[in-house]
Amino acid sequence: MSKTSKDLIPPGLSYLADNIMSKHNILGASKSSRASWAKGLSFSSRHHTIFFAGCGYQYSSQLESLSSLMRRMDNSPIGAELPISLASLPRKVGVDLSWAYQKVLARGSHSDGQPLRDAVKVLSSLGLEFGYLGDDEPCCGGLLWYIGMQDEFASNARNLDAQLKSLGVKHIVGMVPSCTYTLRTLVPECVSGYDIEVKHFVEVVAENLGSRELHFPREVRATYHDPCQLARYLGLVEEPRRLLRLVRGIDLVEVDWTSGEWATCCGGGGGFEAVFPELSLIVAINRVKELLETDPQMIVTHCPGCVMQLEAGLAAIGRTDVEVLDLAQVLALAM
Repeated sequence: MSKTSKDLIPPGLSYLADNIMSKHNILGASKSSRASWAKGLSFSSRHHTIFFAGCGYQYSSQLESLSSLMRRMDNSPIGAELPISLASLPRKVGVDLSWAYQKVLARGSHSDGQPLRDAVKVLSSLGLEFGYLGDDEPCCGGLLWYIGMQDEFASNARNLDAQLKSLGVKHIVGMVPSCTYTLRTLVPECVSGYDIEVKHFVEVVAENLGSRELHFPREVRATYHDPCQLARYLGLVEEPRRLLRLVRGIDLVEVDWTSGEWATCCGGGGGFEAVFPELSLIVAINRVKELLETDPQMIVTHCPGCVMQLEAGLAAIGRTDVEVLDLAQVLALAM
């Protein structure tokens, strides 16, 4: 992308894009800090089928802190763009101070990666064997495509394909909807001969659950929020609902007019929250209010961005009595 074109990209998106290209993750975290969520878990040593974790769940608390900071700054006289521009400046002059910025922005949380750990436990309990690339997992680079950096995305896609093929990867089980869509649909558009089968976690569980009985630890009234990428891009609308209805103890209730393919967005995804942080919170609040019309005790969704946005929306209106859980967490508890 030319310098003139890149200058048109908002600082928040430019910061995330630079992280992908230089550090192979959206936050610019060091390689040594990746895959910490998987400590203590067992994976197959073979990489014929791999579990693809993606960035969102691994860095959930950092992303939440970054979004919170940007919202506060967006509502201040200096705006949200200045701190992000300052974060990118050291790298541009040849000094990488991203580690220091991370220390200021966020503190790690014990809950980081919990949906990933639960997903691995669910898949393993179904008798499935799969590997995990750990620190060497490549970034799907999807954000580069969404913000118009197609050339950079294509380069990342070719490198990703070469790495996966060198490891003998034939099948991928993705967790993050946007990563899964990128690996399934966008990468093949840029890479000739890409033949890796890509499925989302919810597809794999639905195909292999069989007659397994599921019991949630308590009786709970729950509603479901459709992530945009999962419902509109991957077409997975009925599968998560079918799984939730199989869980004894969960009473699934829905907002009739904003569900499935027509579900209202939570205000996250595609870098929207990095460009319009205050507006993204307003959208999150509106979506939460719609879901609360069902009087739920729990909101279930299946995307790290949606979890973050819905929790922010609930907090903004003071609803501490409703929890947000990822579908993988619900299934793990029910097993």
